[in-house]
Amino acid sequence: MQAKVVVVGSLNMDLVTRAERLPRAGETLVGQSFATVSGGKGANQAVAAARLGASVSMIGCVGDDAYGPQLRDALVAEGIDCQAVSVAAGVSSGVALIVVDDNSQNAIVIVAGGNGCLSPEMLKGFDAVLQDADVIICQLEVPMDTVGYALKRGRELGKTVILNPAPASAPLPADWYASIDYLIPNESEASALSGLPVDSLESARAAATQLMAAGAGKVIVTLGAQGSLFADGQGFAHFPAPKVKALDTTAAGDTFVGGFAAALARGQGEAEAIRFGQVAAALSVTRAGAQPSIPHLSDVQGFKSP
Repeated sequence: MQAKVVVVGSLNMDLVTRAERLPRAGETLVGQSFATVSGGKGANQAVAAARLGASVSMIGCVGDDAYGPQLRDALVAEGIDCQAVSVAAGVSSGVALIVVDDNSQNAIVIVAGGNGCLSPEMLKGFDAVLQDADVIICQLEVPMDTVGYALKRGRELGKTVILNPAPASAPLPADWYASIDYLIPNESEASALSGLPVDSLESARAAATQLMAAGAGKVIVTLGAQGSLFADGQGFAHFPAPKVKALDTTAAGDTFVGGFAAALARGQGEAEAIRFGQVAAALSVTRAGAQPSIPHLSDVQGFKSP
C-alpha cells in the first residue's frame, strides 16, 4: 500500500507571462507569451508527491468561479483525493500573477481568494483525512491560524509534520516550532525566519542553528544551484544540486518538498529522500510552468547528470 501524504494548503490558478526581463516599478513591458496553469504551493506539492510515488489527499478551498473546478479537476486527474477541497461561495479562487524572465528568474504576486477561507473549523471537519496520513505538509498560503492548527493536530496524531514556510516575511509563531519535524525554507525564507542574512553555506548553518534552537526538529535550507543544507542538531550535511540547464524555476521548491515527503513516507532515509527531492527539483527547472514542470517517478529514477 502506498504511503499517504496529506497536503494542507493553497490551490491557485497561475497566470504566467514570459518577458525579456522583470519590469521595474512603474514600467510597462511587452511580454513574449501568456498561459494559465494550475498551481498554488499546496497543490504543487500535492502533485509532486503524487507523481513521485505517494498516495495523496489535498485539504484546501477554492472559490465558486470558473477556476475552481479547473483547479480541483487538475488534482483529480493526478489521482489525488480531493474530498477535502471545499468551495467558498462569493469569492474568487486563488490566483498567482507570475512573470518569468529570460534568465529563468520570476516575480510573483498572489491573491488568496478561496485559500483565505480555509479555516481551522474546516480542518476539524476533515480530521479523518489527517488521521489517515503518514506525512502532513503545510505552507503559508492559507490563514496562519489554519496552518498552526494543522501543525499541532499533526503532532497530536503522531504524524511526520513538514512545514515549507513560504511565503515568509516574518518569524513564525514561537509555539509552532515544537510541532515541526522538518522545516524547509529557502534562503530568503530562512533569513526572514531567523533575522540573519542567508547567502552562503556558512550563513545557512547559522540560520538553521537558530531555527532549531527555536524548537524545529530538523531544518533543510534549500539553496538553489548550491543544493541543500540539512541540520539535525547533531551536525550539518551539504547536498550539492544536480547539474542541469534551467529554463524556469517556478515550483522547483514545491517539487523538492513533495519529492522529499514522498520518499520519506515510503521509508527512505533522510539523505536518500533529500537527494531524491533534489533530482526531482532539478528536472522541474528544465521545463516551463508550475505543475506541468513536475516530473514523474520514472523521470527521477532514469535521471543521469550531464
